[in-house]
Amino acid sequence: MNGGEDSTRTDTRTPAPVEKPVALTVAGSDSGGGAGVQADLKTIEAHDAFGTSAVTAVTAQHTRGVESTHVLPAAEVAAQLDAVTDDFDVRAAKTGMLATAEIVELVADRAAAADFPVVVDPVMVATSGDRLLDAAAEDAYADLVSEATLVTPNADEAAVLTGVEVGGRECAVEVGERLLATGADAALVTGGHVPDPSEGPGETVRDMLVTPDGTRTFERPRIDTDATHGSGCALSAAIAARLARGESVPEAVEASAAFAARAVRYHLDVGEGPGAVHHAVEVRNRAAREATAEAVRGVVREFVEADVSALVPEVGTNVVGATPYAESVGETAAVEGRITRTFSGVKPNRDVRFGASSHVARFLLACREFDPDLRFAANCRFDSDVAAALERLNWPVAEYDRGSEPEGVKEREGSTMQWGARRAFEAARSADGESSGDGTPVAVVDRGEVGKEAMTKVVARDGEELAERVLALSEAL
Repeated sequence: MNGGEDSTRTDTRTPAPVEKPVALTVAGSDSGGGAGVQADLKTIEAHDAFGTSAVTAVTAQHTRGVESTHVLPAAEVAAQLDAVTDDFDVRAAKTGMLATAEIVELVADRAAAADFPVVVDPVMVATSGDRLLDAAAEDAYADLVSEATLVTPNADEAAVLTGVEVGGRECAVEVGERLLATGADAALVTGGHVPDPSEGPGETVRDMLVTPDGTRTFERPRIDTDATHGSGCALSAAIAARLARGESVPEAVEASAAFAARAVRYHLDVGEGPGAVHHAVEVRNRAAREATAEAVRGVVREFVEADVSALVPEVGTNVVGATPYAESVGETAAVEGRITRTFSGVKPNRDVRFGASSHVARFLLACREFDPDLRFAANCRFDSDVAAALERLNWPVAEYDRGSEPEGVKEREGSTMQWGARRAFEAARSADGESSGDGTPVAVVDRGEVGKEAMTKVVARDGEELAERVLALSEAL
């Protein structure tokens, strides 16, 4: 015997291969990693597909711009395409920077012979407005677009492809219909290039999807940032990855547009320029769900141990935690049924789950529009005693008056929470012009109205900070 060891033991493990659909990107290389092939491969992987590539050009660039470009011979691009398609079961492809008429024609021929969907991102015009292709290459795009499952021009590129200047919804639809008439299966006119004349300039970003079945509009508030380099690459790569996974064009576009908006809002602060879009933003957000829920449980345990009964309102208290890049109620964890008072203290009615809170979650999400670092909130009682305690703590406190709520807010937004948070933070930011704070209050007071209990909402950047603040308020009572 060998000391009781199992004689059948082996030092090798059984392999466990994972199957993933394969997506192909045909685009230029971006040494800065924010756009091009690098952005495409990051995005494809983040959308649970396996990324392959055919590089059309090598660029020396960073977050401030392009230093130089070297275009590969079309024969080398063809060799890469052959290498990938001969070995991999490619389920979808996308194009980016194609550089020359010869490469555009090559890719158009391959797209015509492909048995998988092809997303054409016509990289033709720089952000500065400069044309990136010569006239021959622009003309060659007509054949490529005709083979596209989806073509995704912005307004400048749409004007090159169709001759139509996009100046509103009707123009965008006309662009889409003209692209369909050339042979494309669908067209997505992207970004903030489709203004609504009835609004102020640039308040809303619209993507217009035009298919033979009709038109769909995807809207979102504009994000005030210059860190948009590579957002078009990320959008088209996400669509290609989702098509490779078997989604329909409308499904893939809707999900990918939401992803691209989140990737821009929570961009990465790298380099000396505006930064780079966050290609893995949704993966990181999903990965933080369990840690967020556990942080909420930790706050609840502290509330129970400290017995915060004096702060629990009639409707109960809830503790809400948002994932780092949360944009919806479903991405916030809270106590199902809230925390209520008992004869022996306080207790949660049930466990923590995502989407369990409505009012406090909406309030927190609205606060994050002003300070995205805020991730936790709890609602507490408010009366004259709490007001005195807040004054003793000398916290920055904001409030809103429900009597000032404009007509129709509840109908449009579902509750007063978002409007109230905006009013409170706008007031706090205005007052902060005369102080040394950052304009983010620790607590927001809602004095209520008939049928609506007055409330104090405490906000924080993490669960530990939220627990400390609520317990400090409890002790100050």
